[in-house]
Amino acid sequence: MDDKTIIKKYGQRVNYSDAEMKLFEEGGHRIRHLKNLAKSAPLYSIQAEVVKSRHCNSKHEAGQKLILDVDGNLITKLCPKKLCVYLVSQLTLPVAMINERLSEGLEPNDFHFMRYVRCLDAGVECLGFGEVTVKVGVIPRV
Repeated sequence: MDDKTIIKKYGQRVNYSDAEMKLFEEGGHRIRHLKNLAKSAPLYSIQAEVVKSRHCNSKHEAGQKLILDVDGNLITKLCPKKLCVYLVSQLTLPVAMINERLSEGLEPNDFHFMRYVRCLDAGVECLGFGEVTVKVGVIPRV
């Protein structure tokens, strides 16, 4: 797919006006980003697997998986029925790093920080309520 087609399809998807489309075309990094993510989207998903859970009010438990597309959208039919905002919010940075790596054509799982993230609750021992840890990475899309 050529650059113009990719830009046009994206602009239609997010409902850009003609003026916004012109502004969008000014950023070469955005075009590269869209082009490479379009290649990665059918191949990969992002997974956050619960590896530790204690006293979680949302009932997240070890083994649960939160699945996102490469753009960072939760695929709700592949996620637990209840999702804790304090856990999901912690996925922002690792998903952004993965997104950036995919858009630059780099190995998506070869990032240094935030492979594991925890919900914001520090647990009952630290005057909180519970605690959940997830491992974040890229998996082949099924």
